[in-house]
Amino acid sequence: ADKISVNSAAVRNPALINAAAQRFGSQCVVCAIDAKRRDGGWEVYLNGGRIPTGIDALAWAREAVSRGAGEILLTSMDCDGQKNGYDLELTSVISQNVNVPVIASGGAGCAADFVTLFERVPRVSAGLAASIFHFGEVSIPALKHALADDGINVRL
Repeated sequence: ADKISVNSAAVRNPALINAAAQRFGSQCVVCAIDAKRRDGGWEVYLNGGRIPTGIDALAWAREAVSRGAGEILLTSMDCDGQKNGYDLELTSVISQNVNVPVIASGGAGCAADFVTLFERVPRVSAGLAASIFHFGEVSIPALKHALADDGINVRL
């Protein structure tokens, strides 16, 4: 494997990030964060968004990076499965406050959602989606062409 992703286990034992980064290098360690909106910020959740932690998502992203995470996979639990677009505010806040790539996840419903993500959050490195591809609502080639047509750098 080129990369590993840690989420709940890293929240429960943050030293796991340090150990993985020291052994394999930060470029191999992706810290996945499931976040839900709370009191003007976002709270980290565990077990696929079912268990609240009381941990601020921005603080956790910064800590994960300081411990050696080389990438953040950020899922908005508020938007996940809704197909109404990414949580641009959450993604912007996290990507502006860490110096590693951030992958946005949760909410993609059409190709235009990706275009909006990359236009409105220029520091984001990637957009993740699942169901729109699994159910054939958007094809990967069509998405790539839509991004290229809007001037977004993508491999065709």
